[in-house]
Amino acid sequence: MTIPACPKCQSEYTYADGELFICPECSHEWKEGEAQAEQAETILDANGNVLQDGDSVTVIKDLKVKGSSLVVKVGTKVKGIRLVPDASDGHNIDCKITGIGAMKLKSEFVKKA
Repeated sequence: MTIPACPKCQSEYTYADGELFICPECSHEWKEGEAQAEQAETILDANGNVLQDGDSVTVIKDLKVKGSSLVVKVGTKVKGIRLVPDASDGHNIDCKITGIGAMKLKSEFVKKA
């Protein structure tokens, strides 16, 4: 039997305890069938860190705002993000950027601050 990595923190040091899998690093517990559902909802930044609602992130690449001449510059800090795990277009972060307004970002272009 192969023990899966933790769906919350991606740790490989998980172990089985009866029906449950347990992560010693973040204390997350889950059943075998729940791991796939939780991994599908996990959104990672460019460095592989798990993002959560309310986190602050920093943009790692200049991003052109579609339909505008505005650009979100490298190093722009965005506070209080909201995750959209089932976004079909890949823009899985809703946020407000000072000077630009509400917009959506892809998690691959941000890092956790």
